[in-house]
Amino acid sequence: MNRCSVLVLAAGQGTRMRSRLPKVLHSLAGRPLLWHILQAVRGLHPERLAVVTGFGAEAVEHVLASPDIHWVRQYERKGTGHAVQCALPALHGLRGDLLILNGDHPLVTTAILDSLLQHHRSHGMPLTVLSMLVDNPSGYGRVMRDDAGRLLRIVEEKDASEEERAIREVNTGFYCLSLDRLSDWIGAIGNQNAQNEYYLTDIVPMAKAEGGVEVWMCPDAEGLAGVNDRAQLAELERVFRDRRIAEWMSRGVTFVDPSSCWVAADVQIGMDTVIESQVMLGPGTVVGEGCQIGPFCHIQESVIGPDCRILPFCHLEGTEVEAECTLGPYARLRPGVRLARKVRVGNFCEIKKSTIGAGSKISHLSYIGDAQVGSGVNVGAGTITCNYDGVHKHRTVIGDHVFVGSDVQFVAPVQVGPGATIGAGTTVTKDVPADSLAISRAHQTHVMNWAEKRKVRS
Repeated sequence: MNRCSVLVLAAGQGTRMRSRLPKVLHSLAGRPLLWHILQAVRGLHPERLAVVTGFGAEAVEHVLASPDIHWVRQYERKGTGHAVQCALPALHGLRGDLLILNGDHPLVTTAILDSLLQHHRSHGMPLTVLSMLVDNPSGYGRVMRDDAGRLLRIVEEKDASEEERAIREVNTGFYCLSLDRLSDWIGAIGNQNAQNEYYLTDIVPMAKAEGGVEVWMCPDAEGLAGVNDRAQLAELERVFRDRRIAEWMSRGVTFVDPSSCWVAADVQIGMDTVIESQVMLGPGTVVGEGCQIGPFCHIQESVIGPDCRILPFCHLEGTEVEAECTLGPYARLRPGVRLARKVRVGNFCEIKKSTIGAGSKISHLSYIGDAQVGSGVNVGAGTITCNYDGVHKHRTVIGDHVFVGSDVQFVAPVQVGPGATIGAGTTVTKDVPADSLAISRAHQTHVMNWAEKRKVRS
């Protein structure tokens, strides 16, 4: 009785974007436009989810590949009605209601789609059109009503008169209808219009003749806004950011300067975390409870445990940071880094593809790459793991409670046993036994009266 399927139209190029990239792959909040509407659709748990692709179909299907999507190709793009016609085989045998949606409305929510579905079911019409009221209707089809408020027709902008173009109620391109009637309606659509295209809106008079058409004007026009050009994309980016940050603040997260921050769509943030100005939290980021993220930090594809302090100007990508760590300022953690509890990575340090044990400190001006560092290790300023020989990468293994002096070079592959001490200025080229002292620097010598002799020579 309550079965529902969804068809998303995503075949257009989006010529006003002026891009080689399909419009639905342009990014909003770190994810493609089409990703956002698919997330909203999945909240309805549809019996079938079909997506029509056309321009750049291979790229769209690759980026958004998912086993729950039935992909449909529209090889010739001859209008929205033709796109639905291409999808009929993918919908064959289904019963119940069908939502037809456009793939370039990234702010739509599951709640809006569910309201459309319930409105359709409660009024019992064969077709329900979703409309909205906008200040600038440019680019949309206009909703024409009679004096009683009933739908007369929908006029595409290219076919509209000057008087019709002044109408502010517009068609969102979202429809809810009975699957039993879809095939007959689509088969009867013609292309006698300015574009010689098959308009999906032409099913409106057919539905009127069979029982009527309901129009539901959604009160959240921002949530239904589409993207036609880069200016609109930027505006929706702002709207999404403001809504998302407001949502996180309602959950107990502090944003010191919300308008200066950027948060990707899938970011997760724990309660009592404080995020200061100019912070970017990119896709795949999880921040635990009670953290502090300082100004100008950029974090993506990373998991930050609870009670961590990320000081200003840090960059984290593809890293895992356990609880109570302190990073920065100016620390860079590259993909493959894992920090255990209470690790300290200080200013101007870079770590790549390495694990750092609990309580270890890498405080100043060091590079640690392709390394395994144990617990309770102190790494002095200017330490470098020389992990690349020009052809291959090699690992450095440093045991627990090792003390590394300043300006040390580990020429990998090399291992340092637990409890060892590496003297300042040492170049380690062979394994160091546990609890030993390694020193490889030259003996210090003095040339007496050298300064006076230099003055005479000059």
